[in-house]
Amino acid sequence: MSDKLVQRIVAVSYLGIPVVLLAAVAAIAATGPAWAWAGCVVPLAMLVLGWVLRRRHRYQPRWWMGVAGLYGGLTGLMITLFPLVVGVWWPAILALPGLILGLVGGLALARYANHALLVPFRPELASTPYELVFRLRGMPLAAVLIGAETITIQSHPVPRSEHQYRTYPLTAVTGTFEFTLSGAERLKFPIHVQAVPTEGPAVILQANGEDWVLPTNQSTTLIAVLEERRPQL
Repeated sequence: MSDKLVQRIVAVSYLGIPVVLLAAVAAIAATGPAWAWAGCVVPLAMLVLGWVLRRRHRYQPRWWMGVAGLYGGLTGLMITLFPLVVGVWWPAILALPGLILGLVGGLALARYANHALLVPFRPELASTPYELVFRLRGMPLAAVLIGAETITIQSHPVPRSEHQYRTYPLTAVTGTFEFTLSGAERLKFPIHVQAVPTEGPAVILQANGEDWVLPTNQSTTLIAVLEERRPQL
């Protein structure tokens, strides 16, 4: 898929969700007292923040899921709770389902953008400024980030210590091998990672004298990206 399509999906996550919330809040406020219009401050603030963050994150897919999930969850929660200001009580019963539905919807939108970027893999991605993200199977918070000159393996979306991530220059990568896990293996990592054994494709990554076993359903794409980017250094 084209870069334009990916950026449209990102724009929907960062800007479209706040616009939907603003429309919903305005429609509800129009049936209530004048002070109910103050509720529009929240979606307007989300819209302004989304505009700023979209410019910063447009080539960093690792942020897409967090922002889209947060915006989706807030939207679902506010749409169910805001009717309270006009005396309508029953939607509040759906606050928790609304929060969950919005969160899942936002995450699904971000995942679709990442999938549209990577599948099918296009060799020309190697010459773009995208920081490509590969999720690791059996490790919900862990990911592999391939930048223009570095590769990072992290166990948390926002690493707080050196025990949660490891970064190598791409020139330090000495080997990549694709294979299949049976699900019975006990995986060990140079950083602290809580892994659940799963069956499926994986990548053995050798970098700076360390070996990684990276379970990912996008193993072929991960290796292809590394092979395309390394010669550019």
